Amino acid sequence: MHTDKKAKLSNETSAYPMVLSDRPAVCNLVPAGQCQFNPTFQPVQLLDRLPCGEGGTSYILRFGLPDTTKPMGLTTCACILASAKLMDRDKGELVEVTRPYTPISTNDQVGCFDLLIKDYGENGYLSKYLCEDLPIGGEIQFKHIDFNVKIPAPFTQKKIGMIAGTGITPMIQALHAILGNGPSDQKSETEEVTLLYGSRNKNDILGGDMLRRWASTYEDKFKHIDVLSHEPADSDYDGERGFIDKAKIEKYFPPASLGSDVIIFVCGPPIMYKLLCGPRNEEEVTGILGELGYSSSQVFKF
Repeated sequence: MHTDKKAKLSNETSAYPMVLSDRPAVCNLVPAGQCQFNPTFQPVQLLDRLPCGEGGTSYILRFGLPDTTKPMGLTTCACILASAKLMDRDKGELVEVTRPYTPISTNDQVGCFDLLIKDYGENGYLSKYLCEDLPIGGEIQFKHIDFNVKIPAPFTQKKIGMIAGTGITPMIQALHAILGNGPSDQKSETEEVTLLYGSRNKNDILGGDMLRRWASTYEDKFKHIDVLSHEPADSDYDGERGFIDKAKIEKYFPPASLGSDVIIFVCGPPIMYKLLCGPRNEEEVTGILGELGYSSSQVFKF
């Protein structure tokens, strides 16, 4: 894209807030439609990058869309694949690095989309490139993963439990679908949703300011509980500590005995799946959720 087109697009999309705490508590729910990205990689431009969170290692990145007059058209909770050729520090040559990302923007956002990314520095090739090295106006490739079909929205379960670690962005998408405004055929039937969000410390909580504000705005419908494993003992944090375990799930989540009225969403690193529900590629529910009686129809592994 030429610079003048970038400036024009930036002006057109300025109505969409970059700061998480300034984002609207609800979105306008619209059907996904046809995703702008297809199964082959397409280059798009980085329009803006904004630090977020207390730790200074997380960013909102705004990218333009191939067609700036339309929304992305991505299914709720689905992800897109990013690709860049980066220098392999061990091999000393360029290699293609790909990673999936779930946008935090919704399908009523026209012309651009937003990603929430934690910069892992030298431990994360692509995250470092996106957060530190890709210049504003630079291009990176994305494609739609056509087989990446997540649980469809609107959701029919009355009570939803969410467990997230590093995988918070699909939960943000799901919360948009649950809390958003729209026609009756697009609204979820969910009456209560509880998020157990595991992080190392306060600085690691991605999107925490937005989630806390949503929990305050929708206090009768949405509860957000942070669980910090490595927060200093002398800090002013007064919430849950340790890890997401059996006691915390029993304390906060709807029981399995509610049958089809309850579902638990899980998204995080492999160790989280192993301990809580079993590997994400296995339908059977094992681990803590299995011990608590949740069935495969009551647990969705992102």
